[in-house]
Amino acid sequence: MENKKIVSVSEPIIRLKHVHSMGVIGDPGCEGLGTYHMNVYASALEESSRDDITLIAGDLVPAGTGRYYQMIQELTEALAKNPVYALRGNHDTGAYTDYFGLKNYALLTEDFGVVVLDNATRSFEEEGLCLLKQILSMEEVERVIIAFHIPVPNHFIMNCVSEEEFARLKEAYAPWKSKVNYLLCGHVHSRFEDQVDGIPLICTGGGGAMIEDVSKDIRACDVEHHIVRFSMEEGGLKYQIVNLSENGYRKEREDHVLRQKLEETFQGELMAHFKYLMFADRAERRGLSRIAALFRGLAASEYYHARSFYSILDQPGPFMESVQTYVPGEAFEYTYLYKMLSDYAKNHGSPLAEQAYTGAAKAEKVHAALLAQAADMENFPEETIYVCPICGYVMAGDAPERCPVCGGPKKQYEPY
Repeated sequence: MENKKIVSVSEPIIRLKHVHSMGVIGDPGCEGLGTYHMNVYASALEESSRDDITLIAGDLVPAGTGRYYQMIQELTEALAKNPVYALRGNHDTGAYTDYFGLKNYALLTEDFGVVVLDNATRSFEEEGLCLLKQILSMEEVERVIIAFHIPVPNHFIMNCVSEEEFARLKEAYAPWKSKVNYLLCGHVHSRFEDQVDGIPLICTGGGGAMIEDVSKDIRACDVEHHIVRFSMEEGGLKYQIVNLSENGYRKEREDHVLRQKLEETFQGELMAHFKYLMFADRAERRGLSRIAALFRGLAASEYYHARSFYSILDQPGPFMESVQTYVPGEAFEYTYLYKMLSDYAKNHGSPLAEQAYTGAAKAEKVHAALLAQAADMENFPEETIYVCPICGYVMAGDAPERCPVCGGPKKQYEPY
Protein backbone atom coordinates (compact mmCIF):
# COMPACT_ATOMS: atom_id res chain seq x y z
CA MET A 1 0.00 0.00 0.00
CA GLU A 2 2.91 2.38 0.68
CA ASN A 3 3.81 2.41 -3.01
CA LYS A 4 0.35 3.50 -4.10
CA LYS A 5 0.31 6.79 -5.98
CA ILE A 6 -3.38 7.55 -5.48
CA VAL A 7 -3.92 8.45 -1.86
CA SER A 8 -7.12 7.21 -0.24
CA VAL A 9 -7.65 9.88 2.40
CA SER A 10 -8.54 8.42 5.81
CA GLU A 11 -7.73 11.36 8.12
CA PRO A 12 -9.21 14.87 7.83
CA ILE A 13 -5.81 16.53 8.34
CA ILE A 14 -2.72 15.24 6.57
CA ARG A 15 0.69 16.75 7.31
CA LEU A 16 3.14 16.49 4.45
CA LYS A 17 6.89 16.92 4.81
CA HIS A 18 9.20 17.99 1.99
CA VAL A 19 6.28 19.22 -0.14
CA HIS A 20 6.86 22.65 -1.68
CA SER A 21 4.84 22.50 -4.91
CA MET A 22 1.57 21.09 -6.20
CA GLY A 23 0.31 20.40 -9.71
CA VAL A 24 -3.43 20.57 -10.33
CA ILE A 25 -5.24 18.60 -13.05
CA GLY A 26 -8.85 19.46 -13.85
CA ASP A 27 -11.61 17.21 -15.22
CA PRO A 28 -9.69 14.31 -16.76
CA GLY A 29 -12.50 11.79 -17.10
CA CYS A 30 -15.99 13.30 -17.22
CA GLU A 31 -16.31 12.84 -21.01
CA GLY A 32 -15.21 9.21 -20.87
CA LEU A 33 -12.05 7.21 -20.27
CA GLY A 34 -11.15 6.49 -23.89
CA THR A 35 -7.55 6.62 -25.07
CA TYR A 36 -8.01 9.95 -26.86
CA HIS A 37 -8.86 11.76 -23.61
CA MET A 38 -6.60 9.66 -21.40
CA ASN A 39 -3.63 10.61 -23.56
CA VAL A 40 -4.17 14.20 -22.40
CA TYR A 41 -4.46 12.98 -18.80
CA ALA A 42 -1.22 11.03 -19.19
CA SER A 43 0.55 14.17 -20.37
CA ALA A 44 -0.97 16.11 -17.47
CA LEU A 45 0.35 13.53 -14.99
CA GLU A 46 3.73 13.66 -16.69
CA GLU A 47 3.88 17.45 -16.37
CA SER A 48 2.59 17.35 -12.79
CA SER A 49 5.26 14.83 -11.82
CA ARG A 50 7.65 17.79 -11.69
CA ASP A 51 5.78 18.83 -8.54
CA ASP A 52 5.86 17.19 -5.14
CA ILE A 53 2.17 16.24 -5.18
CA THR A 54 -0.75 16.28 -7.62
CA LEU A 55 -4.34 17.28 -6.95
CA ILE A 56 -7.11 16.28 -9.36
CA ALA A 57 -9.81 18.96 -9.23
CA GLY A 58 -12.75 16.61 -9.73
CA ASP A 59 -14.53 14.60 -12.42
CA LEU A 60 -12.12 11.72 -12.55
CA VAL A 61 -14.78 9.50 -14.12
CA PRO A 62 -17.83 9.87 -16.38
CA ALA A 63 -20.10 8.15 -13.84
CA GLY A 64 -19.54 6.98 -10.28
CA THR A 65 -19.51 3.21 -10.70
CA GLY A 66 -16.81 0.90 -9.43
CA ARG A 67 -15.83 -0.07 -12.97
CA TYR A 68 -14.86 3.46 -13.95
CA TYR A 69 -13.15 4.18 -10.65
CA GLN A 70 -11.11 1.00 -11.08
CA MET A 71 -10.12 2.08 -14.60
CA ILE A 72 -8.95 5.55 -13.57
CA GLN A 73 -7.22 4.18 -10.50
CA GLU A 74 -5.27 1.58 -12.46
CA LEU A 75 -4.33 4.08 -15.16
CA THR A 76 -3.22 6.66 -12.62
CA GLU A 77 -1.16 4.11 -10.72
CA ALA A 78 0.58 3.13 -13.94
CA LEU A 79 1.34 6.71 -15.02
CA ALA A 80 1.76 8.89 -11.90
CA LYS A 81 5.20 9.56 -10.47
CA ASN A 82 4.18 11.47 -7.36
CA PRO A 83 1.37 11.16 -4.77
CA VAL A 84 -2.04 11.97 -6.26
CA TYR A 85 -4.90 13.40 -4.21
CA ALA A 86 -8.42 13.93 -5.50
CA LEU A 87 -11.50 15.97 -4.77
CA ARG A 88 -15.01 14.95 -5.73
CA GLY A 89 -16.64 16.35 -8.87
CA ASN A 90 -20.26 16.22 -9.90
CA HIS A 91 -19.54 13.11 -12.04
CA ASP A 92 -17.74 11.42 -9.13
CA THR A 93 -20.80 9.97 -7.45
CA GLY A 94 -21.51 6.49 -6.08
CA ALA A 95 -18.41 4.61 -4.98
CA TYR A 96 -16.08 7.62 -4.75
CA THR A 97 -15.20 7.18 -1.08
CA ASP A 98 -14.38 3.48 -1.60
CA TYR A 99 -11.50 4.49 -3.84
CA PHE A 100 -10.42 7.97 -2.70
CA GLY A 101 -11.56 8.22 0.89
CA LEU A 102 -12.79 11.35 2.62
CA LYS A 103 -14.50 14.07 0.61
CA ASN A 104 -13.43 16.92 2.92
CA TYR A 105 -9.84 17.05 4.12
CA ALA A 106 -6.78 19.29 4.46
CA LEU A 107 -3.19 18.93 3.29
CA LEU A 108 -0.72 20.87 5.43
CA THR A 109 2.73 21.32 3.95
CA GLU A 110 5.64 23.25 5.41
CA ASP A 111 4.77 26.21 3.17
CA PHE A 112 1.02 26.22 2.62
CA GLY A 113 -2.24 24.41 3.28
CA VAL A 114 -4.82 23.02 0.85
CA VAL A 115 -8.35 22.60 2.17
CA VAL A 116 -10.39 20.28 -0.07
CA LEU A 117 -14.14 20.87 0.14
CA ASP A 118 -16.84 18.77 -1.46
CA ASN A 119 -19.41 20.84 -3.36
CA ALA A 120 -20.20 18.27 -6.06
CA THR A 121 -23.92 18.67 -5.36
CA ARG A 122 -23.61 22.48 -5.58
CA SER A 123 -23.57 22.93 -1.81
CA PHE A 124 -20.73 22.89 0.70
CA GLU A 125 -20.99 20.28 3.41
CA GLU A 126 -21.04 21.60 6.95
CA GLU A 127 -18.32 19.11 7.83
CA GLY A 128 -16.03 20.72 5.27
CA LEU A 129 -16.76 24.28 6.35
CA CYS A 130 -16.01 23.34 9.99
CA LEU A 131 -12.71 21.83 8.88
CA LEU A 132 -11.89 25.01 6.94
CA LYS A 133 -12.43 27.09 10.08
CA GLN A 134 -10.25 24.73 12.08
CA ILE A 135 -7.37 24.93 9.60
CA LEU A 136 -7.54 28.71 9.17
CA SER A 137 -7.57 29.23 12.94
CA MET A 138 -4.25 27.42 13.33
CA GLU A 139 -1.46 29.85 14.09
CA GLU A 140 1.04 27.78 12.12
CA VAL A 141 -1.04 28.06 8.93
CA GLU A 142 -0.23 31.24 7.00
CA ARG A 143 -1.28 30.49 3.42
CA VAL A 144 -4.25 28.44 2.24
CA ILE A 145 -5.70 27.28 -1.06
CA ILE A 146 -9.39 26.40 -0.79
CA ALA A 147 -10.12 23.77 -3.45
CA PHE A 148 -13.53 22.57 -4.63
CA HIS A 149 -15.07 21.44 -7.91
CA ILE A 150 -17.94 23.71 -8.96
CA PRO A 151 -17.00 27.40 -9.23
CA VAL A 152 -18.34 30.08 -6.95
CA PRO A 153 -20.10 33.08 -8.62
CA ASN A 154 -17.67 34.98 -10.85
CA HIS A 155 -17.48 37.44 -13.73
CA PHE A 156 -17.24 34.86 -16.53
CA ILE A 157 -19.78 32.04 -16.27
CA MET A 158 -23.18 31.28 -14.78
CA ASN A 159 -22.41 27.58 -14.25
CA CYS A 160 -21.57 27.93 -10.57
CA VAL A 161 -22.94 27.48 -7.05
CA SER A 162 -25.53 29.92 -5.77
CA GLU A 163 -24.78 33.22 -4.08
CA GLU A 164 -26.23 31.72 -0.89
CA GLU A 165 -23.72 28.86 -0.98
CA PHE A 166 -20.87 31.26 -1.63
CA ALA A 167 -22.07 33.29 1.35
CA ARG A 168 -21.73 30.18 3.54
CA LEU A 169 -18.15 29.72 2.34
CA LYS A 170 -17.32 33.39 2.88
CA GLU A 171 -18.74 33.26 6.38
CA ALA A 172 -16.49 30.31 7.18
CA TYR A 173 -13.25 31.97 6.09
CA ALA A 174 -14.14 35.59 6.93
CA PRO A 175 -12.24 35.85 10.27
CA TRP A 176 -9.05 34.64 8.57
CA LYS A 177 -9.61 35.94 5.04
CA SER A 178 -6.06 37.29 4.79
CA LYS A 179 -4.77 33.71 4.95
CA VAL A 180 -6.79 32.61 1.91
CA ASN A 181 -4.41 33.02 -1.02
CA TYR A 182 -6.47 31.30 -3.70
CA LEU A 183 -9.83 29.75 -4.48
CA LEU A 184 -9.34 26.80 -6.84
CA CYS A 185 -11.97 24.90 -8.84
CA GLY A 186 -12.59 22.77 -11.94
CA HIS A 187 -15.86 21.75 -13.63
CA VAL A 188 -15.49 24.07 -16.64
CA HIS A 189 -13.65 22.48 -19.59
CA SER A 190 -11.43 25.48 -20.08
CA ARG A 191 -9.63 27.83 -17.72
CA PHE A 192 -10.03 31.34 -16.40
CA GLU A 193 -8.67 33.55 -13.67
CA ASP A 194 -10.82 36.00 -11.72
CA GLN A 195 -11.09 37.91 -8.45
CA VAL A 196 -14.03 37.12 -6.16
CA ASP A 197 -14.43 38.65 -2.72
CA GLY A 198 -10.95 40.11 -3.26
CA ILE A 199 -9.39 36.63 -3.61
CA PRO A 200 -7.90 35.16 -6.81
CA LEU A 201 -10.13 32.44 -8.29
CA ILE A 202 -8.48 29.93 -10.61
CA CYS A 203 -10.71 27.63 -12.63
CA THR A 204 -9.03 24.75 -14.45
CA GLY A 205 -10.59 21.97 -16.50
CA GLY A 206 -7.90 21.21 -19.05
CA GLY A 207 -6.63 17.80 -17.96
CA GLY A 208 -8.49 15.46 -20.30
CA ALA A 209 -11.91 16.65 -21.41
CA MET A 210 -12.07 18.47 -24.73
CA ILE A 211 -11.65 22.22 -24.34
CA GLU A 212 -14.91 24.04 -25.07
CA ASP A 213 -16.28 27.55 -25.42
CA VAL A 214 -17.64 28.74 -22.10
CA SER A 215 -18.43 32.37 -22.93
CA LYS A 216 -17.76 35.02 -25.55
CA ASP A 217 -14.66 35.95 -23.55
CA ILE A 218 -13.35 32.41 -23.06
CA ARG A 219 -13.15 30.61 -26.39
CA ALA A 220 -11.94 27.07 -26.91
CA CYS A 221 -9.53 28.21 -29.63
CA ASP A 222 -7.68 30.38 -27.10
CA VAL A 223 -7.15 27.69 -24.44
CA GLU A 224 -4.82 24.69 -24.49
CA HIS A 225 -4.91 21.59 -22.32
CA HIS A 226 -2.96 22.46 -19.21
CA ILE A 227 -2.25 22.05 -15.52
CA VAL A 228 -1.90 24.67 -12.79
CA ARG A 229 1.30 24.68 -10.72
CA PHE A 230 1.50 26.18 -7.23
CA SER A 231 4.87 26.79 -5.60
CA MET A 232 6.67 29.11 -3.22
CA GLU A 233 8.56 31.94 -4.89
CA GLU A 234 10.16 34.95 -3.24
CA GLY A 235 8.40 34.25 0.03
CA GLY A 236 4.92 33.98 -1.47
CA LEU A 237 2.64 31.28 -2.84
CA LYS A 238 2.50 31.73 -6.61
CA TYR A 239 0.75 29.88 -9.43
CA GLN A 240 1.51 29.25 -13.07
CA ILE A 241 -0.62 27.95 -15.93
CA VAL A 242 1.43 25.32 -17.75
CA ASN A 243 0.23 24.24 -21.19
CA LEU A 244 0.83 20.58 -21.90
CA SER A 245 3.82 19.95 -24.11
CA GLU A 246 3.53 17.94 -27.29
CA ASN A 247 6.42 15.91 -25.86
CA GLY A 248 4.78 15.38 -22.48
CA TYR A 249 3.95 11.68 -22.40
CA ARG A 250 6.23 9.63 -24.62
CA LYS A 251 6.40 6.08 -23.26
CA GLU A 252 4.59 4.32 -26.11
CA ARG A 253 6.27 6.47 -28.75
CA GLU A 254 9.72 5.55 -27.43
CA ASP A 255 9.10 1.80 -27.57
CA HIS A 256 10.15 1.15 -31.17
CA VAL A 257 8.37 -2.20 -31.49
CA LEU A 258 5.14 -0.90 -29.99
CA ARG A 259 5.33 2.27 -32.05
CA GLN A 260 5.55 0.24 -35.26
CA LYS A 261 2.58 -1.90 -34.21
CA LEU A 262 0.56 1.19 -33.29
CA GLU A 263 1.27 2.69 -36.70
CA GLU A 264 0.24 -0.55 -38.42
CA THR A 265 -2.93 -0.79 -36.35
CA PHE A 266 -3.79 2.84 -37.07
CA GLN A 267 -3.39 2.23 -40.79
CA GLY A 268 -5.58 -0.87 -40.58
CA GLU A 269 -8.35 0.95 -38.72
CA LEU A 270 -8.18 3.84 -41.18
CA MET A 271 -8.39 1.44 -44.11
CA ALA A 272 -11.46 -0.21 -42.57
CA HIS A 273 -13.01 3.23 -42.06
CA PHE A 274 -12.50 4.03 -45.72
CA LYS A 275 -13.79 0.66 -46.97
CA TYR A 276 -16.97 0.97 -44.93
CA LEU A 277 -17.61 4.49 -46.21
CA MET A 278 -17.19 3.33 -49.79
CA PHE A 279 -19.60 0.46 -49.26
CA ALA A 280 -22.08 2.83 -47.60
CA ASP A 281 -21.99 5.03 -50.72
CA ARG A 282 -22.63 2.01 -52.95
CA ALA A 283 -25.51 0.86 -50.74
CA GLU A 284 -27.07 4.34 -50.75
CA ARG A 285 -27.00 4.51 -54.54
CA ARG A 286 -28.82 1.19 -54.66
CA GLY A 287 -31.57 2.39 -52.36
CA LEU A 288 -30.44 0.33 -49.34
CA SER A 289 -30.50 3.19 -46.85
CA ARG A 290 -30.48 0.99 -43.75
CA ILE A 291 -27.42 -0.89 -44.95
CA ALA A 292 -25.78 2.43 -45.82
CA ALA A 293 -26.52 3.74 -42.33
CA LEU A 294 -25.03 0.57 -40.79
CA PHE A 295 -21.80 0.92 -42.74
CA ARG A 296 -21.51 4.63 -41.98
CA GLY A 297 -21.87 3.75 -38.31
CA LEU A 298 -19.19 1.07 -38.64
CA ALA A 299 -16.98 3.57 -40.47
CA ALA A 300 -17.39 6.07 -37.64
CA SER A 301 -16.45 3.38 -35.12
CA GLU A 302 -13.29 2.54 -37.07
CA TYR A 303 -12.42 6.25 -37.26
CA TYR A 304 -12.62 6.59 -33.48
CA HIS A 305 -10.48 3.47 -33.09
CA ALA A 306 -7.94 5.00 -35.45
CA ARG A 307 -8.08 8.26 -33.51
CA SER A 308 -7.29 6.43 -30.27
CA PHE A 309 -4.22 4.77 -31.74
CA TYR A 310 -3.04 7.90 -33.52
CA SER A 311 -3.46 10.05 -30.41
CA ILE A 312 -0.76 7.95 -28.73
CA LEU A 313 1.60 8.66 -31.62
CA ASP A 314 0.63 12.26 -32.34
CA GLN A 315 2.68 15.22 -31.14
CA PRO A 316 0.35 18.20 -31.64
CA GLY A 317 1.53 21.74 -31.32
CA PRO A 318 -0.47 24.61 -29.81
CA PHE A 319 -3.89 24.78 -31.47
CA MET A 320 -3.61 28.32 -32.84
CA GLU A 321 -0.25 27.45 -34.42
CA SER A 322 -1.32 24.09 -35.85
CA VAL A 323 -2.81 24.92 -39.26
CA GLN A 324 0.40 26.17 -40.84
CA THR A 325 2.18 22.91 -39.90
CA TYR A 326 0.07 21.07 -42.49
CA VAL A 327 1.12 23.27 -45.42
CA PRO A 328 4.59 21.75 -46.11
CA GLY A 329 3.14 18.23 -46.44
CA GLU A 330 0.55 19.35 -48.96
CA ALA A 331 3.14 21.33 -50.91
CA PHE A 332 5.51 18.37 -51.01
CA GLU A 333 2.77 16.11 -52.37
CA TYR A 334 1.70 18.30 -55.29
CA THR A 335 5.18 19.66 -56.08
CA TYR A 336 7.22 16.46 -55.92
CA LEU A 337 5.62 13.21 -54.75
CA TYR A 338 2.45 13.01 -56.83
CA LYS A 339 4.18 14.41 -59.93
CA MET A 340 6.89 11.78 -59.63
CA LEU A 341 4.37 8.96 -59.14
CA SER A 342 2.20 10.26 -61.97
CA ASP A 343 5.21 10.20 -64.31
CA TYR A 344 6.11 6.68 -63.15
CA ALA A 345 2.56 5.44 -63.79
CA LYS A 346 2.53 7.03 -67.24
CA ASN A 347 5.87 5.50 -68.19
CA HIS A 348 4.66 2.07 -67.04
CA GLY A 349 1.36 2.14 -68.90
CA SER A 350 -0.89 2.62 -65.90
CA PRO A 351 -3.34 5.34 -66.95
CA LEU A 352 -5.73 5.06 -63.99
CA ALA A 353 -2.94 5.51 -61.45
CA GLU A 354 -1.59 8.40 -63.53
CA GLN A 355 -5.03 10.03 -63.56
CA ALA A 356 -5.47 9.54 -59.79
CA TYR A 357 -2.12 11.11 -58.96
CA THR A 358 -2.55 14.00 -61.42
CA GLY A 359 -6.01 14.82 -60.09
CA ALA A 360 -4.93 14.52 -56.48
CA ALA A 361 -1.94 16.81 -57.09
CA LYS A 362 -4.25 19.56 -58.37
CA ALA A 363 -6.42 19.20 -55.26
CA GLU A 364 -3.40 19.19 -52.93
CA LYS A 365 -2.25 22.49 -54.46
CA VAL A 366 -5.60 24.03 -53.51
CA HIS A 367 -5.33 22.42 -50.06
CA ALA A 368 -2.00 24.13 -49.46
CA ALA A 369 -3.35 27.52 -50.59
CA LEU A 370 -6.42 27.24 -48.35
CA LEU A 371 -4.33 26.10 -45.38
CA ALA A 372 -1.97 29.03 -45.88
CA GLN A 373 -5.02 31.32 -45.66
CA ALA A 374 -6.39 29.43 -42.65
CA ALA A 375 -3.16 29.87 -40.70
CA ASP A 376 -4.72 33.19 -39.71
CA MET A 377 -7.72 31.42 -38.18
CA GLU A 378 -9.48 34.54 -37.00
CA ASN A 379 -9.57 36.08 -40.47
CA PHE A 380 -10.11 33.06 -42.72
CA PRO A 381 -12.42 34.50 -45.41
CA GLU A 382 -14.08 31.48 -46.99
CA GLU A 383 -17.60 30.69 -45.77
CA THR A 384 -18.23 27.60 -47.88
CA ILE A 385 -15.87 24.96 -49.25
CA TYR A 386 -17.04 22.58 -51.99
CA VAL A 387 -15.61 19.12 -52.60
CA CYS A 388 -16.18 17.16 -55.77
CA PRO A 389 -17.26 13.65 -54.69
CA ILE A 390 -16.05 12.21 -57.99
CA CYS A 391 -12.36 13.11 -57.76
CA GLY A 392 -11.94 15.03 -54.49
CA TYR A 393 -11.08 18.43 -55.96
CA VAL A 394 -11.64 21.31 -53.52
CA MET A 395 -13.20 24.65 -54.46
CA ALA A 396 -13.82 27.80 -52.43
CA GLY A 397 -16.10 30.75 -53.17
CA ASP A 398 -18.14 30.61 -56.37
CA ALA A 399 -17.73 27.03 -57.54
CA PRO A 400 -17.85 26.34 -61.32
CA GLU A 401 -20.69 24.40 -62.93
CA ARG A 402 -18.38 21.46 -63.50
CA CYS A 403 -15.31 20.24 -61.62
CA PRO A 404 -12.15 21.60 -63.32
CA VAL A 405 -10.42 18.24 -62.85
CA CYS A 406 -12.96 15.50 -63.67
CA GLY A 407 -15.99 17.38 -65.02
CA GLY A 408 -18.35 16.27 -62.25
CA PRO A 409 -21.53 18.39 -62.10
CA LYS A 410 -21.98 21.16 -59.51
CA LYS A 411 -25.22 19.60 -58.25
CA GLN A 412 -23.15 16.76 -56.77
CA TYR A 413 -20.61 18.96 -54.95
CA GLU A 414 -20.52 18.43 -51.20
CA PRO A 415 -20.64 21.80 -49.38
CA TYR A 416 -18.81 22.41 -46.12
